[in-house]
Amino acid sequence: MAETVQALHRHGELECSDRVREQLRAMSAATIDRRLVSDRARLKLKGRSGTRPGSLLKRQIAIRTFAEWDDASPGFCEADLVAHDGGDARGEYAQTLDVTCVATGWTEVRILRNRAQRWVIQALEDIETALPFRLAGLDTDNGGEFINHLLMGFCTERGITFTRARPYRKNDSCFVEQKNNSVVRRTVGYARHDTGAELQVLARLYGHLNPYVNFFQPQMRLLSKRREGARVAKRYDNAATPYRRLLASGVLDAEAERLLTKHYEALNPAELKREIARCQDELVLLARRPKTPPIGAGADHGWRGYGGGFTPSPRGHR
Repeated sequence: MAETVQALHRHGELECSDRVREQLRAMSAATIDRRLVSDRARLKLKGRSGTRPGSLLKRQIAIRTFAEWDDASPGFCEADLVAHDGGDARGEYAQTLDVTCVATGWTEVRILRNRAQRWVIQALEDIETALPFRLAGLDTDNGGEFINHLLMGFCTERGITFTRARPYRKNDSCFVEQKNNSVVRRTVGYARHDTGAELQVLARLYGHLNPYVNFFQPQMRLLSKRREGARVAKRYDNAATPYRRLLASGVLDAEAERLLTKHYEALNPAELKREIARCQDELVLLARRPKTPPIGAGADHGWRGYGGGFTPSPRGHR
């Protein structure tokens, strides 16, 4: 607080008396939280969770908790939607489909014009083609965009194990929930995106973000937790990118591994980061403009091709 107050005063951002500045420097964290309760409540975004329970087929889709899958083999993935409603759930707005492999952390995100089942299925078809390994299992929440005949048929035709998490238990989908924050929210933020122009920018953004996360962002996996009195000791493995974890898994044949490595060597992480930043700047400008026309107006701004195009699909498996 002291350093921040001093910097704000130096640049003319904070106009107050010396006495008030001293009071600010002396405030404890608890006092700050107490004083800001009403302001934080006023600024809090509403409706971030847009999951609407799907009543169909629930008895036909098995419940899975986060501890029940054998996550040693790539291909078993969790899926979720991230709403870009800006805190206002009225009307139509964009959604991000996030699919995360439990074993490797490989993440594919696609932008959807809304949460309709048809867009979810088409995005999953695109993701299945882009994944460098076979999609063996899919676990979702209980929203109607997932619990439906279309997705059930999609998984049955391809021999994909389809399971669902327990209602209101986000820890059951902890792997994809983590990526919702670290990949989607940290990159896109919480603004409302509901126009065709924003949808196109998000598609380009994800086209650069997918390879950047999968090939250049290392991750650590939790190996064990042990309670020692009041504290919990956690042990993690060595940090590795999803790409390295996939190679180490041994599920790719020699040709698939060669193609994936060739694609990796052709990627420039600095350029990917610059392109991501350019898309973010453009997205901020679009979000500040009047919201016309809406997503549904004019040309079809569906998801297809949006957010993909960078990941190869060698699809060679042992």
